Amino acid sequence: MSTRLARWTINGLLLAGSAVALFPLAWMLSVSFMHPGDSGTLPPPLLPTDATLGNYRTLFLRVGIGGYLANSLAVSTAITVLSLAFNLMAGYAFAKLRFRGRTAVFRALIGGLVIPAQVAMLPLFLLLKYLGLVNSYAGVVLPALASVFGIFLVRQYARGIPRELLEAARMDGAGEVWIFVRIVLPLLRPIVVTLAIITFLTAWNDFMWPLIVLTGQDHYTLPIGLASLAREHARDTELMMAGAVITVLPVLALFLALQRYYLQGLLLGSMKR
Repeated sequence: MSTRLARWTINGLLLAGSAVALFPLAWMLSVSFMHPGDSGTLPPPLLPTDATLGNYRTLFLRVGIGGYLANSLAVSTAITVLSLAFNLMAGYAFAKLRFRGRTAVFRALIGGLVIPAQVAMLPLFLLLKYLGLVNSYAGVVLPALASVFGIFLVRQYARGIPRELLEAARMDGAGEVWIFVRIVLPLLRPIVVTLAIITFLTAWNDFMWPLIVLTGQDHYTLPIGLASLAREHARDTELMMAGAVITVLPVLALFLALQRYYLQGLLLGSMKR
């Protein structure tokens, strides 16, 4: 096979795979602009014959999905900011600070990666119930304050910071907090952006834990609110598709805007020693 033919074959396969992956999203967007019942006709239409914004007006004016959107935004932002603070400090400490039991603790954390998150949900729920945090935003945010993956990612990247740079700052009389804020954080900027995107996307799309800990509809996040709507409007496919578009678009826009930093941070983090 010639080089040119091989290139055309690979590009064709990539385009076909991309079309298959994007078709559900494109159809979801198209159905969200259809009138109620239009998507159920045979054969299923690919495009709306008479596009309407009625489904979006219903969601915001009658269903109140704006409240779910605000809840998701507040919870995801809080988790991202607080998780970044804890993961950055922990990852830097495991990478550059010397303290007793550092290796053993880090190995124990890595070992925790093999434990399914579902195993810890029941004891975590009972603990939050004992603390009176069930059906509160704190109950959603607190368990996500630190993650083993985030700590590992930061540690791997921070290991590439020259130790001589930190020792020189200490010899000049700088404290550990000053070194972390003024020297380490600027050098960790690529991995900070990457971790922020991953954390925000994970918190935004999280369905299981908010479903367990939030019992009141006023506190529902967007995925929980959308699932609740699906039970009430099981046959209103167009309304559900509009809700799915509202759920997907913010994080999709965020990812597309920052994908360059996201990929750069992952690649750099994998190459640093």
